Amino acid sequence: MARLRDFLRSLELRGLLHRVSSEVSTRYECAYWLKRFDGTKAVLFERPRGYSIPVAGNVIANRGVLYEVLGARSDEQAFSRILDATQRPVPLKVVGPLEGFRELPGVDRLPVLLSYEGEAGPYLTSAIVIAREPGGEALNASIHRMLVLDGRRLAVRVVPRHLHYMLSKAREAGANLPVAVVVGAPPEVYVAAASSPPYGVFELEVANALMGGALAAYDADGLPVPVESEIVILGELRTDVEAPEGPFVDALGTLDVVRRQPVLEVKRVLVREDAVYYAILQGGCEHKLLMGFYREALIWDSVRRVVPRVGSVRLLEAGGGWLVAAISIAKSCDGDAKNAILAAFAAHPSLKLAVVVDEDVNVEDPGELLWAIATRVQPHEDLMIFEGLRGSSLDPSADPVTLTTSKLGIDATIPLAKDRKLFTRARIPWPPTGEGAAQRRPA
Repeated sequence: MARLRDFLRSLELRGLLHRVSSEVSTRYECAYWLKRFDGTKAVLFERPRGYSIPVAGNVIANRGVLYEVLGARSDEQAFSRILDATQRPVPLKVVGPLEGFRELPGVDRLPVLLSYEGEAGPYLTSAIVIAREPGGEALNASIHRMLVLDGRRLAVRVVPRHLHYMLSKAREAGANLPVAVVVGAPPEVYVAAASSPPYGVFELEVANALMGGALAAYDADGLPVPVESEIVILGELRTDVEAPEGPFVDALGTLDVVRRQPVLEVKRVLVREDAVYYAILQGGCEHKLLMGFYREALIWDSVRRVVPRVGSVRLLEAGGGWLVAAISIAKSCDGDAKNAILAAFAAHPSLKLAVVVDEDVNVEDPGELLWAIATRVQPHEDLMIFEGLRGSSLDPSADPVTLTTSKLGIDATIPLAKDRKLFTRARIPWPPTGEGAAQRRPA
């Protein structure tokens, strides 16, 4: 089990970290550097102006780093690892109360970034909220954005999932919901916290499964937090107080709407002496990858049940890592691609567009996907349009109240009855053969 700073050190040894040693502002300047190295390198800001705690971002910068975290070398291994961990979580060992932390006066003493013009203010973007069901034993850990209102209050975006359910249970009981918020933990914890296993499956135990049982926890006022946490915020989600939250740049790179959201009343802000603050650049590759990876695994698992073989599944960056899926398959009959489309929509209800292609098409290359659509699709036969389905709050074109939307499936696979050679890209052989080939080799 490695602390965040240890993981950053391992990235640096492999040339995957960029240090910014000059003083930089947490107002837009850090975000500029994170965007500059988006998808390629982690960035460590050693001297954020006005703060003594360094800032790290782009930690899980790309799919290669994510697969290293999971100990996987292929999509199949990576998807299997996260699915197996959610199905077979490993209980945590609680080693004692919180220790090794010092207390700050408030969250305004943390180097929280303001990243985009038009946003409501500085946002915590890597906050893992840990809570227990009121009157029950179920625990939950999930990532939530938090707008800093002042040193002792945060406005928390809570979508209608497990934390929302726990908060509603607390409201019914006329009580607030105690929470522990972790900023900066081992990367496996973030991969697990970004997943959505069934209610009652604790994401920290999913992380423990990914880590081979090496994740230990402290008892933080009755809630478990990873021993290797950088920053821990203790408080209560108020059930009787809300505040405007937003605008905030979401995964699609657009400003989300303003909503009334619960207020987190902060009681204690605890940091390690050598803490590193972790910032996820909203709308960046890391944000999309963490948010979409588990859904890719669910789509892969669903589709492989209805077709002979699934090649790759990608939730495309252009769709915010959420709304648009590209899936490659090997099919045995012409109905397989349409079954794959239905399976994808069932596995990921927020999905808006699904494109299914043959395995010779690179699902990560938008140009190849468009080429497959151009050459292998007859719209009157290969488009599937669904109306009045539940979509995503991230989609600005969906109904803003009901979130209903239309959805599109595209079968961009080669019809089995036609000559495959007509649909296959020609290639230039290399090395060249024939008389004089050596003389024709480029310099």
